[in-house]
Amino acid sequence: METGQNRPHRVMLLPGSVLPAAPAYGALLESLGDHVQSIAKDLEVYSGFTPPADYSLDTEIAGILRAAEDHGWDTFNLVGYSGGGASALAFAAKHPGRLESLALLEPAWAGNWGWTEKHRALWDKYRALEALPAAEFMAEFVKLGVRPGVAANLPAREGPEPPWMALRPAGIRAFLRTFRTYDLDRDALTRFTQPVYFALGALSNPDDFGEIAERLSTVFGDFRLEVFAERHHFDPPHRIEPGRLSASLRRLWADAAARAMTRT
Repeated sequence: METGQNRPHRVMLLPGSVLPAAPAYGALLESLGDHVQSIAKDLEVYSGFTPPADYSLDTEIAGILRAAEDHGWDTFNLVGYSGGGASALAFAAKHPGRLESLALLEPAWAGNWGWTEKHRALWDKYRALEALPAAEFMAEFVKLGVRPGVAANLPAREGPEPPWMALRPAGIRAFLRTFRTYDLDRDALTRFTQPVYFALGALSNPDDFGEIAERLSTVFGDFRLEVFAERHHFDPPHRIEPGRLSASLRRLWADAAARAMTRT
């Protein structure tokens, strides 16, 4: 039986609230290559034609547990981008023993504690989006995710708009609603001893993702920040610089495996 550093890295990847998991992570998974067992898992908020009526981040946690159990994984590495990053944080707080490492690719939210005034003002703008019609919603949502003055668009696609795109405004609104009320346990996160990696785009909104990175650096004991100078939230490194990101993730997972070996 393969154990420790001889076992392929078991990795679950959660996408953001726009692209499904397969197109979001295709380039990264190709770059990771061998010695990785991966699950590119779609978000539970899109499990039906509309978000579940009682949707919260606990819905995503339950989906992560089901996927791990379906694959027979007791522990694994978790990677989450944007809404998937917020879900990954919530999972780490509630099930730290299931994780070998945590990789956060600009999580959309990181608890309702310790906010700066600029971050609070930005979230007032996010919440105001909920009243907009779908045609305006996505364009304004994208503007808030990047540094002022940076032009950004959602990933371009050839041909007609895919059917899943029509579900995105409702899914994003469901995330915004649960972020208002969800209790992300800061104290539980401070007890998370596994390595945590954070990928930050220098062209992303600093009052959003930059603030989140700074705040989480004071929470996790082993926090590793990597800044991608030319990236922003809507051209993230897992799609645009998969080689560089895959190398960073492999280092993270190797460190986590080595640390696990010292505990056995």
